[in-house]
Amino acid sequence: MNNPIGIFDSGIGGVTVLKQILKLLPHENYLYYSDSLHNPYGEKTKEEIFSYVDEMIQFFLEKNCKAIVFACNTATALTISDFRKKYPNLPIIGIEPAYKMAHDFSFLKKTLVMATPATIQSEKFLALFHQYDNQNTILLPCPNLAKWIEKGDTFSISQFLEKNLPKEEKIEVVVLGCTHYPLIQNEIRKVLGNVVFYDGGNGVSRRLKSILEEKKLLSQQSQGMVTFYDSSASLQKEKRFYEFLRKEL
Repeated sequence: MNNPIGIFDSGIGGVTVLKQILKLLPHENYLYYSDSLHNPYGEKTKEEIFSYVDEMIQFFLEKNCKAIVFACNTATALTISDFRKKYPNLPIIGIEPAYKMAHDFSFLKKTLVMATPATIQSEKFLALFHQYDNQNTILLPCPNLAKWIEKGDTFSISQFLEKNLPKEEKIEVVVLGCTHYPLIQNEIRKVLGNVVFYDGGNGVSRRLKSILEEKKLLSQQSQGMVTFYDSSASLQKEKRFYEFLRKEL
């Protein structure tokens, strides 16, 4: 079945998730929706985010998407359970901070979780955190960081990291709780040193493949394609998206 898979994020940061999905599922067609008109989500209310996501899901349904990936930690944390109830027959896969991976593979190590304020304050993340808390973790809300990454504002990014990353804590593991953050791993390492990173992209890709196999929805074509949409119709965003995609792959 060659119906596309819909993937959305508040901007182009979800390209880091798409990269992982393409490694596992290169034969699928993808529609990537960047909602840069409403970026960033991290400082929005749940009601606002719900309305944005609902519009994107309607768009994907009009395009006959066979599954939808929430490549946005904030949207997943605040709204995915509501949308699974609203669309019970639609495969919906969400991303969340890879804190369980840090628990499983780096349990004794000093850990930093970086995420938007909305993600860190959400019930969904806090439940995950308390379940796998290694008693050696710092939670760092990062207001505006996704927005600066989206804009390519390297000055604001470096200023924020230098001012807010806990250099004195000898961090060994960093959980990247926003899909934009893997795009600045080098900048984080400049401040914290040679830390180990975990993000949720790999888990999403494996879950998506499992669901498509289970429902017999895997594409049989030889090679898939990626189509980009942006809510602000920004040609600059489209250009940067494909540049990041080529770089990430």
